[in-house]
Amino acid sequence: MPDAARILIVDDETGIRDMVAEYLSGFGYDVATAADAAMARAEVAAAAPDLAILDIRMPGEDGLSLLRHLRAHHRMAIVMLTSVDDLVDRIVGLEVGADDYLTKPFDPRELLARIKAILRRQHQGDDDRPAVAPGVPFGHCRLDLEQAALFDEQGAEIPLSAAEFRLLCAFHERPNHVFSRDELLERVQGRDWDGHDRSIDIRIARLRQKIERVPDKPTVIKTVRGAGYLYAKPRA
Repeated sequence: MPDAARILIVDDETGIRDMVAEYLSGFGYDVATAADAAMARAEVAAAAPDLAILDIRMPGEDGLSLLRHLRAHHRMAIVMLTSVDDLVDRIVGLEVGADDYLTKPFDPRELLARIKAILRRQHQGDDDRPAVAPGVPFGHCRLDLEQAALFDEQGAEIPLSAAEFRLLCAFHERPNHVFSRDELLERVQGRDWDGHDRSIDIRIARLRQKIERVPDKPTVIKTVRGAGYLYAKPRA
């Protein structure tokens, strides 16, 4: 874990802000809080965090608007907090560029695990990058299973969310197997999914932007019409 990584918690519910702040502070993080988007903007201007945790449903400027602003003007990781029924907001958030999301109520231990994974990838320095990227081939990239990292052909790390890494692991473990959306959602989100959740399509689209040479004509992660997706692993 990076030393004193700074985390900003943005939520209009005092109980959630205080609970998360106290929990994360106990693990050595430098935590700031904001009750609304205006306070969050001020906190970011004063000292930009490494990671922001944004509640989507807030009075005044909502979390999606704040997410767009942060993505346009700052470099930081972003985790969204959504309600179980906020499917549209969840999908929009992923499209705008959120790294991950959790649905309320959530286990702070799961939030901590996701934060650690995101920050580990975010803070991996270029000087520590090997000349030849480690891991297994995945399209024209390489997937490092131990470090939960994806590298391009030049050895540069490609940003990867925790959910995207879990998807790649699922495909790696069962190449040429057709995964239904339900199977992939179970792998990515565990119990926090419902049968109408289409966010998996957004995640697949984002993965294709990273691993496919021509994302609109995928050859690595293929769509099987009416069935799901498969990883078309080349024959040795």
